[in-house]
Amino acid sequence: MARYECTICGHVYDEALGDPENDIAPGTRFEDLPDSWICPECSAGKDAYELIE
Repeated sequence: MARYECTICGHVYDEALGDPENDIAPGTRFEDLPDSWICPECSAGKDAYELIE
């Protein structure tokens, strides 16, 4: 499972945890997030995220 960080606010989307507050189940790959998904902290789109090690 990978982790992605918002380049605007630093929020980390962890695929292992998902985003339960927005009905994204644990184990959901970043690529499989709906295009309408936005950063829960700053409302940036998926394009603002980068893969982190």
